[in-house]
Amino acid sequence: MINLLRWGVLLFPAALFFSYHPVISIGSSESMNIELSLALIYLVLFDVLAFITLVREKRFARIFDHWKFLILPIFVTMSVFWSSNLVRGLLTVVMMWAVYFAVMAMVVLKDEIFYKGFSKRFLKWFFGASLVVCAWCFVQCILDIAGVSSDCSLLCRGCVSGMFGFPHPNGFAVEPQFMGNLLLAPTIVGMVLVAACPSDSSSQAALAKSSCSAEHVATKTTPLWKYVLIFVLMATVFLTFSRGAIYAMGVAAIFLTIYELVKMKNKHVFVLWPVMIVAFLFTLNLQGVMAEVGPTSDNYLTGVTKVLNQLSLGVIDIKVEKPVAESPASDVIFVNNEPMFDGYVEQSTNIRMSLTGSALKVWKKDFSTILFGVGVGGAGEALYAAGETGSPKEIVQNEYASLLLEIGVVGVLLTIMLVLSILKLVVKLDNSVTILSLMVAFMVTLFFFSGLPNALHIYLMPVMLSFYKKH
Repeated sequence: MINLLRWGVLLFPAALFFSYHPVISIGSSESMNIELSLALIYLVLFDVLAFITLVREKRFARIFDHWKFLILPIFVTMSVFWSSNLVRGLLTVVMMWAVYFAVMAMVVLKDEIFYKGFSKRFLKWFFGASLVVCAWCFVQCILDIAGVSSDCSLLCRGCVSGMFGFPHPNGFAVEPQFMGNLLLAPTIVGMVLVAACPSDSSSQAALAKSSCSAEHVATKTTPLWKYVLIFVLMATVFLTFSRGAIYAMGVAAIFLTIYELVKMKNKHVFVLWPVMIVAFLFTLNLQGVMAEVGPTSDNYLTGVTKVLNQLSLGVIDIKVEKPVAESPASDVIFVNNEPMFDGYVEQSTNIRMSLTGSALKVWKKDFSTILFGVGVGGAGEALYAAGETGSPKEIVQNEYASLLLEIGVVGVLLTIMLVLSILKLVVKLDNSVTILSLMVAFMVTLFFFSGLPNALHIYLMPVMLSFYKKH
């Protein structure tokens, strides 16, 4: 059983990439779509296997040893009783406990699962799966430019060339934002492997204290493949065109740089930035080329200017004359063979800010809601009932505002206490810089979306990587 559980952990990162495709639709209601993904199914199977293992090893009761981590899940479960969307609330709670059980099973069985040498195997599978998905993202772009239907390429409706003049892939996720988010973990781990190793002039003691691998400690050199690895991962994050993921990657890189400079006195960390700049320039030019050869009337210059305009939130606005539109080559989303957006889509930012404002407005409607919220899963229904949105299926798209609306001040305070408790444990780990950088990145991304089922990696990846040891 332990061997099966080890394989379960090894394959977890690969399973998490399938956060939407293929999707199993069970049904829908006025307020939600009920769907299953391979990632959710894998989580359930892992829990079943972990349950059997814990019972056989007579250690099931130990999952409750860390009782303080139970306070928030219990409170969130209780909030179902006053939730304005009972079905969504129940499903969210079931998923929350499934994640909790998987995490605690790994903690209880860490010595058996994460044996000496496991980290090396884990990273091979982790990076291998990530690179395969990166390759698929590039293939998606090629398929779209070649005119292949999105039914085959799995590109979402807003991902095809007709939106900006060039495709931006979503992998096996619901949209590019989630794809970029899923790539944050392997990208940050790769950055640490490359950047957290002192230069050749560093002492052996400094190397041993650092977060770099034993291979670097022995040779004082970083293998070329690690640079290639983070280049591909960074380039794919840029290719998704997801501002949330790109900003989060940048903030994590800044955090890692400051950490290494201040705490480790490691100037080698600056090697990270040229790789990121080259990855950005490569992707920028690639997007320009895709705009040139794609089925829209855009060209290389308009494609490049759109990227700069969108990623800079309209600050960088280079005016380039567009070519005369020709007859449409496809009827996917094209209007006179022109993309729907010419640059920065201010509406996407305004909608998020508006939904955040609406969530805060509904949250402040009475003292009870301020304290306890509208109940887990109830944000969409509450916003719709208050006339703030046109559909109860709408989400806040800001996890912090969503938490405040659904579980109130009490729930948010419990969440902060839980995060602080986790941070207290993380800073003691040998691999603390990786986990801290990853947590910083995920905390940034939570400003850009809400909703738990498609974000299992946020709760599972830091735990799996916390047991990573230098090899």
